Amino acid sequence: MAYVVEASFDVSFEYPRATALVNISHIGKSISIVPEKIQEVDYFLEQTDREPCFVNDENQYVAYLGNAEMPTLLTDNRDLLEQKIRTEFPQIEVSEMLTLLQLKDIFAEELENRKEQILTEQIMAIKDYRLFEEINTTFDQILDNSLYDNPLMLEWNTWRAMTMLDGGKIKANLKFDDFGNPMSTAQGNMADIVCDYDAFGLTVEVTMQGGQRQYETESEPVTRHLAKVKRETNKPAYCLFIAPNINDACIAHFYALHKMNISYYGGTSTIVPLPLSVFIKMVQDSHNANYVPESRHIQQFFEHSNELANTTNNEVEWYNGITQKALNWLTE
Repeated sequence: MAYVVEASFDVSFEYPRATALVNISHIGKSISIVPEKIQEVDYFLEQTDREPCFVNDENQYVAYLGNAEMPTLLTDNRDLLEQKIRTEFPQIEVSEMLTLLQLKDIFAEELENRKEQILTEQIMAIKDYRLFEEINTTFDQILDNSLYDNPLMLEWNTWRAMTMLDGGKIKANLKFDDFGNPMSTAQGNMADIVCDYDAFGLTVEVTMQGGQRQYETESEPVTRHLAKVKRETNKPAYCLFIAPNINDACIAHFYALHKMNISYYGGTSTIVPLPLSVFIKMVQDSHNANYVPESRHIQQFFEHSNELANTTNNEVEWYNGITQKALNWLTE
């Protein structure tokens, strides 16, 4: 039996997505049950009463929502859980001595191990530039606003692009599902992407926000996330801020932070805002170069931003200068 839902997307679709039971077609804007999860969905539907309950009793309704044992899931049935473990992970020996909770932990651990293996294989393909065309196409679709959940896709695809640049350990703080697909964006208390290049660190922040709202919602958190990485790594760190378009207020704010020694933010803050189109050009240049870019090229770019901030007369000159540098960032 196949399950497919076609509909206009809003926040209500984030809830079933968070269960990891459904796939989202970001192009077709449809959701479908993950094939490996159909048995779990069938079980859930069979065990769920369709009649409304607690309609006029708020206390019972709240108690029901907070009950961790409801609704009944397939993994709550020991026989079915054992069967699922044997099917998906035949190498695991299921002992009758194990409790149901221990079996759940084993199943969750194997799901996590499989996801990490899938992500490792994805990273290998990305670093070999095998996904270059796909990454480029996805950026084009984001700029055309033709995908569902552009913020998530921008964060995920930027992580792939930074990974393709290589030269460091690139960590995406977005959440992946059991099969390595992007599921939700990074939490608000951390950078979208954190890159470790041994001698220095780099945070990457992305947003689809534009206009004044970009400055209002992004400027302070971006600085705070960078300070957090500085504090945790105890080494120099920079930040790359990417959006389809950069608001003038953000340009002025980030320019000023190059010069302002604020102890709360770990001193001056080197944050470079770039339009997505310029970042795409940087990725393309790394692919077209007759050598593999190194971490020193990345650090040189941000140090050039510091030099420009100290030699230009205002934020407009600085921004124009660093944008031109980005367009030719591998030119010695």
